[in-house]
Amino acid sequence: MNEIKIFSPATVANVACGFDVLGFCLDSVGDDMVIRKTDKKGIYITKIEGFDLPFEAELNVAGVSALAMYEAINPDFGFEIEIYKNIKPGSGIGSSAASAVGSVFGMNELLGRPFNKTQLTEFAVKGEALASKCEHADNLAPAMLGGFTLVKSMQPLEILQIPTPEDLYATIIHPQIEIKTSEARAILPKDVALSNAVTQWANFGSLIHALHTSDFGLIERSLKDVIVEPYRSQLIPHYQDVKKAMLDAGALGAGISGSGPSIFSLSKGSETAVNVKDAIEKVYATTGIDFDIHVTKINTEGIKIIDN
Repeated sequence: MNEIKIFSPATVANVACGFDVLGFCLDSVGDDMVIRKTDKKGIYITKIEGFDLPFEAELNVAGVSALAMYEAINPDFGFEIEIYKNIKPGSGIGSSAASAVGSVFGMNELLGRPFNKTQLTEFAVKGEALASKCEHADNLAPAMLGGFTLVKSMQPLEILQIPTPEDLYATIIHPQIEIKTSEARAILPKDVALSNAVTQWANFGSLIHALHTSDFGLIERSLKDVIVEPYRSQLIPHYQDVKKAMLDAGALGAGISGSGPSIFSLSKGSETAVNVKDAIEKVYATTGIDFDIHVTKINTEGIKIIDN
C-alpha cells in the first residue's frame, strides 16, 4: 500500500471540569487527509484545501508531527500529505489535533503499523505544541482512540479510555470567530482557590464515575467548571445566553469546547440534542455573527481509513 485516505475527527477537550486531561471524539465533523509514499526522502505537504495554511512542513501542524515520526524511523523514502481541512483553525473543536493525528496515523499504516496509538500520539503532541505553544493531548487522544479519553500523564504519556454511555449525543455551536489556544491559555490565572480546586476535583471524579456507570443524572450534576470557564467565557460572545438556552432545552450540561469559541452540550438522546440545536439557533440568529451547529453521536472509533 503506497497511499491512504483517512478521516481525522474533530474533538471536544476539557469537557467542563476536565481541563487539559479529558476529551471526547465527534462523529460527523472532521478533516480528510491523503498520505502517500514518495521516492524523495522527507515530508512534503502538497495540497491544502479549505483554509490558508503553511505548506512548509516545519510550519504546519501536520508536518511537524510527521517530521517527529519520520526522524524516529529515518526511512529511505518520503511522504506526501494532502489536507482537506473541514475544521476551521481556532474553532475550539480540535482543528490542529486532527491534522497532527492524521499525518502520523496515515504514515504508520503505510509502514505496517510499527507504532501503537500511544506512541503515535507522542509524535502528534509535537505538532499540537506548534499551535498551542505547549504540549497537551486532550484533543489528540480522543481523535486517535475515539470515545472519551483521560490523559493521566504527559511524562510518560499515559492515556486511559473511558466508557461512552449509549444514547449520549453532543450539540456544538461554532461562532465564526477565532480564539487562539495560546491566547485563551494566557488569560487563565496561575493560582486558584483551594475551595474551587476541591469542587473541580469532585465534579471531575463524579463525571468519570458517571461515564463508567451510564448515570445520566450524575453526568448532569458533574458538568460544571468553576476554574476555567469564568475566564474564557468572557472571550465568547453571548456565551451565557447560549449556555442557558442549551440547559433550558434539556441538555445535561454545557461548557466551552477546548479554548473556544465553540460551545458544547451533552444530551441524552438525539431528540433532545436536536431540541438544543433549535434553542441555540434562536439565540444566535439575532446576534449578527455567522455560526455552524453540529449534532453528533459520540464517535467511539476515532480516526479511520476511508479509502486505500
